[in-house]
Amino acid sequence: MKRLWIPQTVAICLLLGALYPHSPYGYYILLRWVCCGVFAFAAVRAAARDQQAWVWVLGITAAIYNPIFPAHLTRTIWPVVNIVTIAIALASIFTLKAEKQPTLKPSPPKKDGK
Repeated sequence: MKRLWIPQTVAICLLLGALYPHSPYGYYILLRWVCCGVFAFAAVRAAARDQQAWVWVLGITAAIYNPIFPAHLTRTIWPVVNIVTIAIALASIFTLKAEKQPTLKPSPPKKDGK
């Protein structure tokens, strides 16, 4: 069984920790790197499943947390963004979960015509 929900769960835990207002600055830098990577990875998974709406949602979310070209939002806006991101991560866990492998059905016996 693939555990593709683990990256989103890690991001959710970090985002919950970011809601604590007295976290050190380094925590938010780590949060940006992890969230950007997790949501970019999830966007690639959504693209592989041809779920274009999720590709956009997850891609934009990855861009918001981009550590190279950071989005500079106010301290009052970031908690709202983090809560919305938690909801996106939770929804993506259930939407992008691994599909079950199809079971092979035995083929019916061939008729020889005899």
